Amino acid sequence: MALFNFFSKDKKETLNKGLEKTKTSFFNKLARTVVGKSKVDADVLDDLEEVLITSDVGVETTLKVIEKIEARVARDKVLGVDELNSVLKDEIANLLEENNSSDSVDFSVPKHNDGPHVIMVVGVNGVGKTTTIGKLANQFKQAGNRVVLGAADTFRAAAVDQLIIWSERVGVPIVQQGMGADPASVAFDTLQSAKSQNADVVIIDTAGRLHNKVNLMNELGKIKRVMDKVIPSAPHEILLVLDGSTGQNAFEQAKQFAATTDINALAITKLDGTAKGGVVIGISDQMKIPVKYIGVGEGVDDLQPFNRKEFVDSLFS
Repeated sequence: MALFNFFSKDKKETLNKGLEKTKTSFFNKLARTVVGKSKVDADVLDDLEEVLITSDVGVETTLKVIEKIEARVARDKVLGVDELNSVLKDEIANLLEENNSSDSVDFSVPKHNDGPHVIMVVGVNGVGKTTTIGKLANQFKQAGNRVVLGAADTFRAAAVDQLIIWSERVGVPIVQQGMGADPASVAFDTLQSAKSQNADVVIIDTAGRLHNKVNLMNELGKIKRVMDKVIPSAPHEILLVLDGSTGQNAFEQAKQFAATTDINALAITKLDGTAKGGVVIGISDQMKIPVKYIGVGEGVDDLQPFNRKEFVDSLFS
């Protein structure tokens, strides 16, 4: 699907609206740093550093951006404050590209010879994990894929019940054994069921938190081993869901989960409810894990593939 087809006017408007709080906060702060200034100097850069950090871009990522702008000032000798917006936009876009956040354009899934594409979803309770799974299922189905859900977060009754509601709402089958069931058993049955139905994609929910990190690591490891017996190399994707409104707390969660399991994709939710959407930039840079999806609204269609170009264009529009 072509980029300009997917990012329709409605999609762009949703993205723009979802990032409105971040944009307003960011540019209000940025405007105060350049008032009365004609060129970018050390004072402007110091103020810019504070703007980026308070927008939750993160200290290390902020320092990278500042260094790049300093190099540009040294090269160009004079950089006017009227150029700062476009320079910032370029450097942040380049940073996202360097860190493997490629331009996703749709909800297609890779094809595998031995079964469906398997996504294992992880994340702490309260980040919007179950809702993200429901929205993903809807988007995959709308793209023409056959979807099966697996309710392997069996440590919370609400998690199973919520996923059942989403399966009914979206109209996709779910495999569940209720609260207290063995999560690995649920995952095993889900993959077998999905194979028998010739499904295209399987999404497995998992517990957000057990008694401690060791238990969580062991449980996730067991689920992965069991799935590999049904479909070799499954799960193909381990998607970590983070709440963008928690800022640097989301970054800490990402580090903890990365130490526990082999995360290879990120979904950052609730960006419409925060003025600190800069966390997307910082997490992408520091974790070296691609941001694959962003949540920019409460609607079922408001989970979008993360597109670096569109994100940066919207942020700086």
